[in-house]
Amino acid sequence: MKGTNLYLLLFFVSLFIQKSFSQNIQVVDSYSSQDLVQNVLINSPCANVSNFSVAGGNFGTSENSYGYFTAANNSFPFANGIVLSTGKANSATGPNTSTLSETAPNWNGDNDLQQALSIGNTVDATSLEFDFVPQTSSISFDYIFASEEYHGTAPCQYSDGFAFLLKKNDATSTYENLAIIPNTTTPVKVTTVHPDIQGGCGPENETFFGSYNGINAPINFNGQTTVMTARANVVPGKSYHIKLVIADESNYKYDSAIFLGGNSFNIGLNLGPDRLIATNNALCPGTNFAIDATQSGTNSYQWFKDGILQSVTTPIFTAQSAGVYKVIVTPQNAVCAQTGSIKLEYYPIGVLQNTTLVQCDIDNDGKADFNLQQALPLILAQNPNLIQPQFYTSLSNAQNEVGAISNPTTFSNHTSATVYVRFKDSATSCSTIGTLNLQTSNNMVAPQSLIAVCDSDLNLDGFSSFDLATIATPSLLMGLPSGLQVAYFGSQAEALSVTNPLSNPFDNTVAFNQTIFGRIINGADCYSIVPITLKVNVFLPAVLSPKSVFICNHTPAPLIAPAGYSGYLWNTGNSTKTINVSAAGVFEVEITDGKGCKNKQTFTVTDSEKATITNVLIFDFNEENSFEVQFTGNGSYVFSIDGVHFQNSPLFQNVAIGEYSVNIKDQKNCGTTTSSPFYVLDYPRFFTPNQDGFNDFWQIKNLNKQPKSIISIYDRFGKLLHYFSGAGDGWNGTYNGNLLPADDYWFCLELLDGRKIKGHFALKR
Repeated sequence: MKGTNLYLLLFFVSLFIQKSFSQNIQVVDSYSSQDLVQNVLINSPCANVSNFSVAGGNFGTSENSYGYFTAANNSFPFANGIVLSTGKANSATGPNTSTLSETAPNWNGDNDLQQALSIGNTVDATSLEFDFVPQTSSISFDYIFASEEYHGTAPCQYSDGFAFLLKKNDATSTYENLAIIPNTTTPVKVTTVHPDIQGGCGPENETFFGSYNGINAPINFNGQTTVMTARANVVPGKSYHIKLVIADESNYKYDSAIFLGGNSFNIGLNLGPDRLIATNNALCPGTNFAIDATQSGTNSYQWFKDGILQSVTTPIFTAQSAGVYKVIVTPQNAVCAQTGSIKLEYYPIGVLQNTTLVQCDIDNDGKADFNLQQALPLILAQNPNLIQPQFYTSLSNAQNEVGAISNPTTFSNHTSATVYVRFKDSATSCSTIGTLNLQTSNNMVAPQSLIAVCDSDLNLDGFSSFDLATIATPSLLMGLPSGLQVAYFGSQAEALSVTNPLSNPFDNTVAFNQTIFGRIINGADCYSIVPITLKVNVFLPAVLSPKSVFICNHTPAPLIAPAGYSGYLWNTGNSTKTINVSAAGVFEVEITDGKGCKNKQTFTVTDSEKATITNVLIFDFNEENSFEVQFTGNGSYVFSIDGVHFQNSPLFQNVAIGEYSVNIKDQKNCGTTTSSPFYVLDYPRFFTPNQDGFNDFWQIKNLNKQPKSIISIYDRFGKLLHYFSGAGDGWNGTYNGNLLPADDYWFCLELLDGRKIKGHFALKR
């Protein structure tokens, strides 16, 4: 449809768009294949196009699966172009409020597509084909792939297929697919271009994923890629065939579409792939990049950077900074000028900080060995991606990576006063170079006094712990400029090379006396190196034997610490060599010698005392009489009733009736205590009042010692017959002057201690 009819159609479409307030793309599906190719996609005099064809679904409604779209006044990247769909083309119009799964009767797939993508069972294919003869050496065009299959975890498994197939028009050529991930052979599909799918799979070529589409999207598909470019090298004057095809795979559900940018079919020069950070082929900082647009014959060259005409007119343009570079090559007497463009980006790499490293000059000859690695943190300036530092004695060696310094930890400035350090960038493999100047210092620091500590473990082995930060650093830095710090090393060589620094606290490794070296530093720079002598003193003797002391009856006794030391401190708070104690306990004294070393001696004091008798419990009027002495006292005691034989228990059993007193003797010889006399009593089981002068009265022996005790006599029926006191003579077996018959009689004895003893006895005639 060329000429008046086409112009009228474009006029009405334009008028329709101008009057539409929609923010969605608009689709017209009545264009012919020639209109779509010649007037929408290519529109260039640099190619002769012919043999147009288009194929798609027959919906029976005059609707097609291909068409022309416009996207004025919305966010869609293309202002206009061609849409090829696996459903109706006009269904691609936004917003994205429905799921497209459209098909048509007998709508088959495409064998060329299946062969190109190594897939099978395609349906609902739409294709646009044409021949063209380029007059330049390369072609390219822009496109977006969109699909309803961008939902849930579907991108991990499912994708419709599409391809841009190109081949020479001869009997032996085969198709090449141009719809691939840049710098790869991977076809662009839902499964090869998507972000991280939570609960499904990780990202795939996420840089080329454009977006998921919400309900306000200008197209009616769930997701889409970024604008991508298909490229190919061609031979000027040769005839080529191109087939743009898309199809559903396996079934008709979840449609997809290709959007081709209008007038994006560029038949021009191929200046090579864009050098982009996103495609991991950007340029390293400082790189000069030669863009070669050389063409045979007589040509004129115009170069542009970011749309600005440059003064260069040669076929090769040397780019030194990022930007979009374009060239127009106009052959002499030609109607078709060739154009080409390339976008250059540079990797961002942190800037190094050139610095100076100062080393101590021990012999003041201006030369010293440097540990070059000490300067790395300063040079890096917190650029964590810079790795693999290598040092060189010249800039050219660093640039060419030859002759790296083999001994960076002991490098002498006699070789070179300036070195260069080259870093690799871990993210890009680019390199950057910094400068390190080497200087020496010979600052004087006052000699340090010997530092002595005591052998804290008391093993007399000459080893101890030194808190260098407390006992050494303040003295070293006294009077020096502020901001200096000290690191300690076991030898002067290690202090110079800054290797094997000593830990703090430091446990000496040479018994009794050892010299270490303090490196006074200002950051990485050496201010001075100073020897320091460490000494370990020991307390003699190593062991102060514990002492035991015994006291009686709280009589004070002296605790005497060893003589000949400078200080004493008891756990009682006393600070004398001798203290007096009058109570049991553990007493400890900390002893300090003349070198300040300390040791401890322990005195264990035990005491004892005479017992104090508090009571005697008498268990008498039994067949087995006994008594127990009750007492108080802090001692170990034995007990006796005859002063000769002693027992460990205060309980005396199976004792006869009679008078007793108990002796309690302290086994530590702190004294003996004797009780007052006491009596063990018992009553006679019978008596014979027959006036023969023997056993004529019933009475309790020794009860007269408790004269106020009362005894009552009863017959078996409980009748009171007689009572008398402990001072009385007893009962003669009569009642009211009459002799009572032989029988058992009962008594009740009330003692002064409150006890009541009851029993019975026999009267015999």
